[in-house]
Amino acid sequence: MDLGLKGRVALVAGGTSGIGLACAREFAAEGAHVAVCGRDPDRLATAERELAAIATGRVSASRVDLTDADAAARWVDQVAADLGGLHVMLVSGGSPPIGTATAFETADYRDAVDRVLLPAVRVSLAALPHMRAAGWGRLLLVASETACVPIGPLTLSGVTRAALVRFAQGLAVDVGRSGVTVNVLAPGGVRTPPMERAAARLAGAGGDVEARLRAMGHHSALGRLAHPEEVAALAAFLASERASYVTAGVHLIDGGAAATGPELPHLTGVRRDTYA
Repeated sequence: MDLGLKGRVALVAGGTSGIGLACAREFAAEGAHVAVCGRDPDRLATAERELAAIATGRVSASRVDLTDADAAARWVDQVAADLGGLHVMLVSGGSPPIGTATAFETADYRDAVDRVLLPAVRVSLAALPHMRAAGWGRLLLVASETACVPIGPLTLSGVTRAALVRFAQGLAVDVGRSGVTVNVLAPGGVRTPPMERAAARLAGAGGDVEARLRAMGHHSALGRLAHPEEVAALAAFLASERASYVTAGVHLIDGGAAATGPELPHLTGVRRDTYA
């Protein structure tokens, strides 16, 4: 299937590992010129090598702190100038700390907004003039399942990702007639480096990390965590010519976890008439 991305310019903010890098690989494999940014120089170098190995277009990797408003805007403008435009922007940021609503002070909520919401907003606003000038654009914001499903211990994630959705939907209305679409990806559990590190901590020294990872994904309908490439496949479609009428959407990618629901041991294996 030709997605119509050959020769397009795709930027991936936070594209040096996990979901962001998987999306950058998809864009590069489709023939797009791809630019990624991140903060870790070793990850940047590794990502650049991986992308260059599969790309037919140009590849760029830059060290950028997206919480620095000026640096983020300069990166967008510079890449657009160097690569001849900007057509696809995907923002894949970090995650705020885990905890319930009362576990945090006001300053923690502010920090979460500064870390998760505002970088996505500022990079999106920097990209839009270039997309409007091209008369074609795809803006993709990576959130999480908490944008759709309330999860008590992930309060900061829910607050910031829900806000990201409302920003994206408002933006979609603003720019739709300019040929620009805006969509939110809401992945559930994905086997990314942070998830693997969390599993290693839970397993402890000499513990079974793979067993922990299996346990993290067992509540989905598919009984496992997602692979980053599975999220990236949807991102590639939403970035394509074929997704021209898909905008303002929040795309839950959780392997059916929301449909499965929480664990309810009192309902497992009981007779049909127990609660009749």
